[in-house]
Amino acid sequence: MSRFLPSRLLAQNALQTASKPRFVAPSVPRWTRLFSQSPARPNLPERPTMEQLARTVATNSSEGGNNAGIKSDIGSTLQVDLDIEDEPHHFHIFSMRHNTHVTVTKPNRDAIISISSGNLGFKNSARGTYDAAYQVGAYVIDKLHQMGEVKNIHKLEVVLRGFGQGREAVVKVLLGNEGKALRDKIIRVADSTRLKIGGTRSKNPRRL
Repeated sequence: MSRFLPSRLLAQNALQTASKPRFVAPSVPRWTRLFSQSPARPNLPERPTMEQLARTVATNSSEGGNNAGIKSDIGSTLQVDLDIEDEPHHFHIFSMRHNTHVTVTKPNRDAIISISSGNLGFKNSARGTYDAAYQVGAYVIDKLHQMGEVKNIHKLEVVLRGFGQGREAVVKVLLGNEGKALRDKIIRVADSTRLKIGGTRSKNPRRL
């Protein structure tokens, strides 16, 4: 019975603790240590800029060298810039039953001016009338003249959306005396009216 005394049991536990220290997990995760021991990646050369490529092409052409390979490398990048330059300005006419919005954008789709019937002081049901849309179209063209943007417009695409009264009103402005400066620059007229195919269930019609 003497070997089961509490004092002897405590002494054995103390000896075991002193002889076998407990394992302490490292504070750094294993995947971090593995990646830290991996060999360093070589320094890759930086991608040349457009100015550097253009300067290289000009140097090779002046020296009479063959720059076909360089042109093929930068062909895609230059083509993107050329496509943006070839893109026309856009004259968006968004006409709905209750309002009319006219927006003129640059070839990169940045808005130059955006005006609706409500911005000109028309309230409630008057915003969707023919007269309100006509004044919006005339106001936008007048603002383009004041801002000096008409001389920067070489190609113009008219984009129609919706079947409100403003659709015909703004077109009448472009065909009239107000749109004389922009009429010759129109190269395309497109219709981007949204067509519902399927979708959610429509609201029940009102019964009278």
